[in-house]
Amino acid sequence: MQPRIDPAIAMPEVMQAMGGVEAYIRRCGLEPSLIRLVMMRASQINGCAFCIDMHTHDARAHGETEERLYLLNAWQDAPLYSDRERAALAWAEAVTLVAQTHVPDSVYEEARRHFDEAELVRLTVLVGAINAWNRLSISFRTVPAGTQNVHETMAAR
Repeated sequence: MQPRIDPAIAMPEVMQAMGGVEAYIRRCGLEPSLIRLVMMRASQINGCAFCIDMHTHDARAHGETEERLYLLNAWQDAPLYSDRERAALAWAEAVTLVAQTHVPDSVYEEARRHFDEAELVRLTVLVGAINAWNRLSISFRTVPAGTQNVHETMAAR
């Protein structure tokens, strides 16, 4: 995979604005572990290798268990997530796949059982932000940091 455009070079002001959204999300009051799970799950759905790599390393660095990381793709069948996390993951999936799901009432009602109005707006902004990052990374073929040395080694052969 060859990188296409580095958005930080091409449009630094856009990346600065995206960074502002990220800073807001980090201090918005949602649990940091929940934020990381939602970012990882949306990235899995979108197939964003760069973001999956980055958020997996970040989650591990902040104490997330290997089991929860391994089973995130099958969270509905794994008893390792709280009801609040499950509601957030269902919301993240529905919002990420909005063109297909139109965010069903049942998903909304479950999310409302665990998140007040302000928290649900924050959660939705989080989902929108990670989807924007995924689209930037996928579109411009951003190479996952954890594979850069492997990629360089293979290219040298």
